[in-house]
This record gives sequence, C-alpha cells and structure tokens, in this order.
Amino acid sequence: MKNLLPASERNIRFAAEVIRRGGLVAFPTETVYGLGADALNPKAVARVYEVKGRPRFDPLIVHISSADHLSLVVDDVPEDARRLIKEFWPGPLTLVLKKSDRVPPITTAGLPTVAVRMPDHPVALKLIEYSGRPIAAPSANPFGYVSPTSAEQVAETLGERVDVILDAGPTRIGVESTILAVSEGKVLLLRPGGLPVEEVERVLGKRVELPRDGRTVAPGMLKKHYSPRTPLFLIGDWNDYFRLRARYGRVLLLSPKPIWGVEGEVVHLSQRGDVREVAQNLFGILYRIDKLDYPAVAVLPVEEEGLGRAVMNRLRKASVR
Repeated sequence: MKNLLPASERNIRFAAEVIRRGGLVAFPTETVYGLGADALNPKAVARVYEVKGRPRFDPLIVHISSADHLSLVVDDVPEDARRLIKEFWPGPLTLVLKKSDRVPPITTAGLPTVAVRMPDHPVALKLIEYSGRPIAAPSANPFGYVSPTSAEQVAETLGERVDVILDAGPTRIGVESTILAVSEGKVLLLRPGGLPVEEVERVLGKRVELPRDGRTVAPGMLKKHYSPRTPLFLIGDWNDYFRLRARYGRVLLLSPKPIWGVEGEVVHLSQRGDVREVAQNLFGILYRIDKLDYPAVAVLPVEEEGLGRAVMNRLRKASVR
C-alpha cells in the first residue's frame, strides 16, 4: 500500500505536514496504534469519527509532546494531576481535565472535559512536535473492533481511508492507556490500562475511586468494545470450556500460561505466565483469530491486579454478545 510508510525521519516530517493540512495519520504509541488528526481542527476530527465509524458521543484522547503544551488544551491542572504528570509522563496514562476553549466540542463529544496524554514513543512524540498541533487519536481500527498493535493491522482494516500509516513495528505494551478523571481531592478510574492503578495509588497516597454512574466521559467506557468477529467467551472453569465444545465443536482456547493435556487447540498468551506478555500479545492474537476458521474462542482469566486489571477489562468487553 502506498500510504504504509516506514517511520523514518523524512516520513515522520511528511506525516506531520499531513496533520497540519487536516489529514489523518496512523502512528505507533507504546500502547496501540492511533488514528491521528489535528485536535483543534473540527473538520479533521470529523474525519476520524467517519473513518472509524465511531459514534459522536464517544470522546477522543488528545496527545501532546510536552507537559508545557497542556495549556493549549486544558484550563486547570489540579495538584494530583501535576504529581501524576511528573511521575508518569510520557507514558500510558490519560488524564481527564477541564478543557480549554481552544478544543472544539467534537473532540470531546461536547463534554466540558478533555482526555489528554503524552505517549512514550519516539515516533509519536516527533509527529506531534513536528506538526505543531495537539493530535486527537483514538485507536486506529474500525469502531468496536480489536485495537491494532501493528501497522499491518491498520492497513488491513482501514486501508487507504488513512492518508499515512507510519510503521514502527509492534507496540510495546499492547493495551490502551489507563484513564483517570482528576478533580480537586478526587481521582476516578475510568478505564484500566497500561499503567497499573496500584502505581497511581502509590504516588498519590490514596485510593483511586470508581465512577458511580455509567456516563461515557472517556474512551473505552462502552459495554461492548475491543471485540473480534469470532464469538469470544471468558470462561470461569473447565466446565464452561466443555460446554462450549459441546455447543460449537471446535473451540480455540486462549490461556495466559502454558497448560498441557487439554483436548483441542490451545494458544498460550505467555510462555512464562507473565501478565505483561499477555497484555502485549492479546490484541494481536484476537486479530489473527478472525483469519482462522473457529466457531468460538474460550479465554481463561488472569488475576486482576496490575496489568491483569486491564486485560480482564478488555476480555469482558470483547466477550459481550
């Protein structure tokens, strides 16, 4: 494909010019590949929604290359947010803060807040810096489908509807960023992700709370998301697995660690039982499953601590029928 380019210095500068002209660029971050547009250009942002098939009530994350640029998109930065920025940026942490008037309503789905982060990837940071724009970027995939962890996945699912796809190889973390809403005295977990909540609580010295209502105030909060086309079932025990086999016949089993002696085909998400490796491999394996001829997929759970919280969040959303 002509729009799939290696992430060389020359191509990053070319992609930055595309952003400035109101175009769309898919680019790597440490989490997944993003579909980027000038966050302050309503027409460019509208193209992101159109290309993804994303509902307009689902806000986008705005990416910046320096904490000094926060004032472009944010009106106020509470003390807890400042502490988190100092500790975890650049990195897989998105903060939801009161938005600046410069940010058009379409970028935030009409909300008075904006989700913002600084990615920990040299290509992403250069693209933002060279474009001179904050970049609004959800994951670079059709809405609700498996998030892409490689440029090839972006090319196969979005094709030439994207002006440029920068290829820098597979992503390092493999699940999206952790999203926190921060106001004076309160921190809410809106989406578990690549930064474990335990690390946030260590830095702040207090518990991170869960929201009490189901409003969509950040990406990834919808009930069904991250789903392969093949029916996926999160199983609690082996009886669930055998019931699926009785119903579907051939069932692919995904396990977070090596297991032996199971009848049927098994894919190990990690050869060491390492949850970081599970997170890194999860979306890539879910994407490949759709190219195979399985009637159903069963997934064994991981322990819900650290990155395991993000993995289980994605699996629950992917398994909603």
